Amino acid sequence: MLEKIQKVLTIHNDTMRQLLAEALGMFILMVFGLSAVAQVVLGEGHFGQYISINLGFGIGVTLGILAAGGVSGAHLNAAITLTHCLLGNLPWRKLPAYLAGQFLGSFMAAATVFSLYYDALCDYTEGNFTVKGPTATASIFSTYPAPHVSMLGGFFTEFTATMMLVLGILVIHDEKNNAALKGIQALLTGILVLGIGMGMGMNTGYSINPSRDLPPRIFTAIAGWGMDVFTAGHYWWWVPLVAPVLGSLAGVLVHKLFIDFHNQSEPESRNEKGETVVESS
Repeated sequence: MLEKIQKVLTIHNDTMRQLLAEALGMFILMVFGLSAVAQVVLGEGHFGQYISINLGFGIGVTLGILAAGGVSGAHLNAAITLTHCLLGNLPWRKLPAYLAGQFLGSFMAAATVFSLYYDALCDYTEGNFTVKGPTATASIFSTYPAPHVSMLGGFFTEFTATMMLVLGILVIHDEKNNAALKGIQALLTGILVLGIGMGMGMNTGYSINPSRDLPPRIFTAIAGWGMDVFTAGHYWWWVPLVAPVLGSLAGVLVHKLFIDFHNQSEPESRNEKGETVVESS
């Protein structure tokens, strides 16, 4: 019976499998990250501090990559997916499936965390969900600029943080240079996100990912926060969409200009006896 059920449910289409993998990986990433934010905000500092949020997203990234990496490559980030398409590493026809999977997983994660902490949200806000004010809770789900940050400063923060994210990922996976050991790339990428949060999170909350920011923002607009989630911060909502894409491309460019272009792998290598060994992929 189990084998028959498995046969019926098994999907053989590669694009659909990649969509589902991106959705699950993104769901795992966001549930860990958003629930950490919710616990810090709603617990008023008694159940975690800012480092808890960084750790939550770092753990989520690690587990999300482990879940989806073997099927889709675990982009888990619309900016990274778009960059792969622009570089020719991913067919453009797969872009909608990757984005749909990421957005679905992120939206469902926001709904899950909202349900998980609904009672706490109502108690903390007395049922009045707001974007600004002493009991603002919209920032649990999406990122907003700090009061001291200008639009240009916030854009540059997101651009730089995403550039460092992509640069770090390329360094971790650069097999022509000093790539990380097989099996620990996911952990190192989680640590990379942890480091970005610890060093570049104060200004904007380090979205660094359109798939992390827009779907939960749409969810909050539906769930009771209203259209203020799009108008707050002088219409900040578009910055976490555009800046990460440009930052991702900049990260690739920096890596190629400083490392990749000058570090071509040898087409041939010699074994211990001096015989020529042709490398094959």
